[in-house]
Amino acid sequence: MKKALLTVLTGLGLSGLGFISMALSVSAYASSYELEAINTDIAIPWGITQLPNRDLLVTDRQGDLYLQPTKGEAVKVTGLPNIVVKRQGGLLDVVLHPNYQENGWIYISYSAGTEDKLNTALIRAKLQQTGSDSDSGYELINIEPLYTADKYESGAVHFGSRIAFDRQGYLYFSIGDRGMRDVNPQDISRDSGKIYRLHDDGRVPKDNPFVDAKNAKTAIYSYGHRNSQGLALNPHTQAIWAHEHGPKGGDELNIIQKGKNYGWPVISYGVNYSGSSFTDLTKKEGMEQPITYWVPSIAPSGMTFVTSERYPELNGNLLIGSLKFAKLIVVHLDGNQVSKQEDVMENLGRVRSIFQGHDGYVYIGIDGRGVFRLIPDGAAD
Repeated sequence: MKKALLTVLTGLGLSGLGFISMALSVSAYASSYELEAINTDIAIPWGITQLPNRDLLVTDRQGDLYLQPTKGEAVKVTGLPNIVVKRQGGLLDVVLHPNYQENGWIYISYSAGTEDKLNTALIRAKLQQTGSDSDSGYELINIEPLYTADKYESGAVHFGSRIAFDRQGYLYFSIGDRGMRDVNPQDISRDSGKIYRLHDDGRVPKDNPFVDAKNAKTAIYSYGHRNSQGLALNPHTQAIWAHEHGPKGGDELNIIQKGKNYGWPVISYGVNYSGSSFTDLTKKEGMEQPITYWVPSIAPSGMTFVTSERYPELNGNLLIGSLKFAKLIVVHLDGNQVSKQEDVMENLGRVRSIFQGHDGYVYIGIDGRGVFRLIPDGAAD
C-alpha cells in the first residue's frame, strides 16, 4: 500500500507541556505510524463517520458535507440546511445511528440562525443517491430537526457540538457556553455550556434530570461545561466521556453523569487568556472534579476509545487530538483513572477529529491538511 505524506516515530513523550495534572512517562512504543492521505482538500474536517460500505462522511466546518471513498474522489452531498459559517461556527459533527443499516438515520450538528444571533442545532436525515451510476451524486432527504438551542448575540465561539450514542440508544450532544461564561453554564434555564440527552427521534427522556425543574431546559443531562469538543462512549464501562477546552489552562477530561455540575466557571484549573484570575477555586462541594486536566492547555479536539486489533499498543485506551500542540495523544486508562499519557505522533497540524471506523482503522482530520488514515508501520489493508 502506498502511504502518503508523513511518517513519525513515536516515543517523544509530552515534552513542552509544562505542568500537567498527573505524572507522565516516556513513551515505550517500539513501532512507528504512518498517515495515509485520504483527502487533502477538506479545509477543516470537523466530523468523520463511516458508512457500512467503508465510505466516509466528512464535514468541513466551512459548510460542506462530503462522501469520501477510502480510495477515490470525494463527492459533495447536497440538501444541507441553512448553515451559518462564522468564526468557530459552521458544519460540525456527523454520526450514524447505531442501527443505521436498519433505519438509515444520520445525525448532524451545525451553527444556525443569523450572522448576529446564532447557536447550535441538531438534525437527523437520510442519504439518497441521485443520478445514474456513471454520474451519481448524493443528497440529504427526510431532514428532521431534533434540537435547536436558543440563539444568543454573543459572537461566533464555543459551539461545542460533538455527538455520541450510548448502548441504550440515547443520543448525547454538547453545546459550548457560547462565550457567555458568567451567564450560561450554571443556569439550567438557558442553553449552552451543557451536555444534552435525547431519544434518537428528539424526544426528551422522561428520566432526564431536570424534567421537573421549573423553567429548565429539559434536554440537559449535565451542566457547568465550557466547550466540549470530544464526546465518546467508553465501551468497557458504557459511560459517556467528554473533554472540554479550558481558557488558558484547565482543559478537562470528564465522565459525564446524570444531573452533575462540572463547575465552569466557578471552579477551574485555568486563568484568563491575559493571565489574570477569574476564580480562586479549583474545588467546591457539589461540583465534579475532572478525571484529569491539562495545564497549559492542549486544546483537545476529537476523541475515540481504541478497540481495534490493528493497534495493539493503543487498544483499550483513549486517543485525543491536540489543536495547540499539533499532536496525537494516547491516554492510558486503569478503569476510570488515567495512569499515563504519551505522544503517538507529533508535528501533525491542528488535530480536529478522530474516528475509529468499523473497518478497524483510525481516521484523523487535521485543519488545513485534510483527512488521513492511521497505519501501523508495515501494515497492509
